[in-house]
Amino acid sequence: MIVLGIETSCDETAASIVENKRGVFNVRSNVISSQIKIHAKTGGVVPEVAAREHIKNILPVVDQALREGKAIPKDIDAIAVTTGPGLITSLIVGVETAKTLSHVWNKPIVSVNHIEAHLYANFADNKKVGFPVLALIVSGGHTELIFMEKHGHYKLIGKTRDDAAGEAFDKVAKIMKLGYPGGPIISKLANKGNSTAFNLPRPMLKDKSYDFSFSGLKTAVLYESQSKKHNFKSKTIIADMSASFEQATVDVLIQKTTKAAKEHNVKTVLLAGGVAANKKLRADLEKEIKKEIPKVNFLLPDLDYCTDNAAMIAVAGYFHAKKKNFTPIDKIKVDPNWELS
Repeated sequence: MIVLGIETSCDETAASIVENKRGVFNVRSNVISSQIKIHAKTGGVVPEVAAREHIKNILPVVDQALREGKAIPKDIDAIAVTTGPGLITSLIVGVETAKTLSHVWNKPIVSVNHIEAHLYANFADNKKVGFPVLALIVSGGHTELIFMEKHGHYKLIGKTRDDAAGEAFDKVAKIMKLGYPGGPIISKLANKGNSTAFNLPRPMLKDKSYDFSFSGLKTAVLYESQSKKHNFKSKTIIADMSASFEQATVDVLIQKTTKAAKEHNVKTVLLAGGVAANKKLRADLEKEIKKEIPKVNFLLPDLDYCTDNAAMIAVAGYFHAKKKNFTPIDKIKVDPNWELS
C-alpha cells in the first residue's frame, strides 16, 4: 500500500510518500517547507501568516514529494491528512488540498489525528512495538501520557494543566531574549551550563495524578530574571539558567512517565513529539526506564520524525486505511481541538 501524507497543522507545510509492503514501511519521500524564519520575526506563529504560507507552498510540496517518492497519482492507494488538532486556518489548507486531490484522482481519504501521528512516528523505521504501550507526547502544544492497548485504542491518562513543555521552552527563551523557537536554543546553551545553579521547582512531582504543569516553572524563571541577584546579560548566567530549566522539565517528564509505566504494567514506552528531539530528555528517560523497569522496551523516533512532518501522518494513515477506515469527502472536516482518547 502507498499512502500520500499531508500535514499543515501549524507552520510546517509537509507531504510524504510512504509505502508499506508486507508489513514493512519505506519512507520514499518526506518533504517539509519550514516557516521558522518567518515566525522568528514575531517570536511565535501568527495563524494568518502561517495559513498564507501554506497556500503558497502546499502544491509545490506535494509535487516534490511525488517526484522524490517516484510516484504518480495512479500509484497512490490512499491520502492521509491531518484534520486536528492545530491551527484551524492551517488545517483547512491541508484538508481542502486532500479533498481536491481525492476527487481528481479518485482516491480515498484518511482523517488523521496529529497527536496520533506523532505516536506513530516510532513505527516509521519498523521498530518492534509490544502492547500495551505508554506514549509520552511532548511538543509545543501538547504534553500528554497516552495508554495504548492496541492499534487505534487510546486512553489519555495525563496531560498538562497549563503550558505544554515545548511552549514553556519557547516562553523561557523569550524571557531571556534568546530567540524563536526556544527549545533548540535552550538545549544548546544548557550544554555549557550548570544544571544545579538555580533551584527551580518541579511542579506536580508529588501529585498522585499523571498530569503536568509548567506554568509555575516558567514563572520561576521570570522571577529570577527580574531579581537583582543575577546578571542575565551574562552568558554564564544564561547558560546556567538554560541548564537548570531544562533539567527541571526533564525531571518532571521522566518521573511521571516512569511512574505511569510501572502502574500500567506496559511492555513498551514511546517518546514522541517535537521535544522528543531534546538530547537530554532522550538520554535521561532511556536511562531511567532501563534502571527502574528494565523489562520494558523503550523506543525513540528518528530525529527526522520528531518535529511536524508528513511521514508520520502517512504511517498513522496506513493503519486506518488497512481497516478501510476512510472518511467521505463531504464529511471530512477540521477539528482544531481534537483530543486523542
